[in-house]
Amino acid sequence: MIQNTNYKYDLEERTYNFAKDVRAFIKLLPRNISNNEDCKQLARSSGSISANYIEANESLSRKDFVMRVKISKKETKESRLWLNLLDVGENIELEKIKKRLMGECSELMKIFGAIVEKSK
Repeated sequence: MIQNTNYKYDLEERTYNFAKDVRAFIKLLPRNISNNEDCKQLARSSGSISANYIEANESLSRKDFVMRVKISKKETKESRLWLNLLDVGENIELEKIKKRLMGECSELMKIFGAIVEKSK
């Protein structure tokens, strides 16, 4: 089930929950050629956000940490693109979920950007 917008402050958990929410959303979408391809890309990029942030927290140097956080931000931007391209048809509920997920992408990008800036 797709979770509520009450994401926790633990960023590893937050990015993990985002990836889970994306997967739940994908299962609800209408099947067509473009959605099938875009969903594959979205599943990869949304999971990569969390994976790279976990890697950042296990980094061996500050430089490695910053690079992994930058990759997480890049993957978040990519996820937002794929979400934007998805066709939800006339389904208002799916459109609401899509907008919420895109909003979470925007918030995550700001968070990752702030982390990078503070790490300089």
